[in-house]
Amino acid sequence: MNQLASSYRIRIETRLDNPGWTRVVSSILGVILALVVGGFVLRAAGATDPIGTYQEIFKEGFGTPADWQAGVTALLTNTDCPKGLLCFGPLSDTLVKTSPILLTALACILAFRMKLWNIGADGQMFMGAWAATAVAIFIFPPGTDRVLMLGVMALAGILAGFIYGAIPGFLKARLNINEIIITLMLNYIAYKWLEYFVVVGPWSIGDFESTGRFPVSATWPRLTEAAKSIPALSGLTAHPGIFLGIIAAIVLAWIFKRSRWGYEIRVIGNNPKAARYAGISLARNTLLVMGVSGALAGLAGMNEVAALRELNGRFQRGLGFTGVIIAWLARLNPLAAILVAFLFGGLLVGTQLIQPQGIASMLQGVILFVVVGTELLFRYRIRFEKIERVAIAPEALHDG
Repeated sequence: MNQLASSYRIRIETRLDNPGWTRVVSSILGVILALVVGGFVLRAAGATDPIGTYQEIFKEGFGTPADWQAGVTALLTNTDCPKGLLCFGPLSDTLVKTSPILLTALACILAFRMKLWNIGADGQMFMGAWAATAVAIFIFPPGTDRVLMLGVMALAGILAGFIYGAIPGFLKARLNINEIIITLMLNYIAYKWLEYFVVVGPWSIGDFESTGRFPVSATWPRLTEAAKSIPALSGLTAHPGIFLGIIAAIVLAWIFKRSRWGYEIRVIGNNPKAARYAGISLARNTLLVMGVSGALAGLAGMNEVAALRELNGRFQRGLGFTGVIIAWLARLNPLAAILVAFLFGGLLVGTQLIQPQGIASMLQGVILFVVVGTELLFRYRIRFEKIERVAIAPEALHDG
């Protein structure tokens, strides 16, 4: 006689009834949990007072209310910042650090929106820095107008990044080669390319592993340059490069919401088969999106060398990977990336003096892991399904 046999299976399904506010709550809860988990990790790393460590990070990255109040007073009275206070110094340093990581985050957002996993923003940024340096030192004389010099440097960085991003885009479009592997490998080629020119190659000055200082016309003007007329700006390193990222974020948001190209990106990202059926060219958009993504990262490289005022062998790696984290935490929203990049800029500045040196990277990883994990819990549910099967008796098989 046949019998019923029961078994169970686990099924993960999307929550279709989630109200809009759950996304905000999941992000806030994720950050709080990340700070708690990060506190335990800080304790394990040797920090006796994790809360005090967080306070020190915030102070170094953003300043304190007393600093801000003193800075406003100094601006209104046209005096120097009082001794013993930082005024707007931490905010200024944070804006400087925010400039490149915002652009690399936007580069990742553009590619990720179309389900293209560009992990090569770091290498594209390096190539942009290299191209901008070539313009600053070898193409234009030092006396060139500052606006013209910086404009051409920006175009060179954009072009170099576009080409370097279009390479994996072409390989993906024509040969369907995995873009994650290609972009990741191209990072190391860019590292070695820059190392050859700056450390051991034709651009190195002696044993200094540097191109030497750029001419003034090839550097961003800083707030401290106006300190003679506004004493409160003395020592502030913030520069106009931050506006490149803000403008790019606004333009990218408009592209996603209002333009035909943005519509095509969304359709391809959601359903490539439907996009192909609608006559949208996947190959053309793959090449273009990866190229423009690389161009944004290349602009970040130009932005960084114009702020550093030289290119040397210690040009910072990893800012492109920080852009990947920011892109995910901003939920691929270009405007939200402005705020997230600013907060991460403060984190990078605030952890510079904290030992061990890997604290910043560790906290970034913890924040990403916990926030993404929290979002998954809010977006998906786990269900256990009972499956009934008919078990055929052996004698029934024999009779058959």
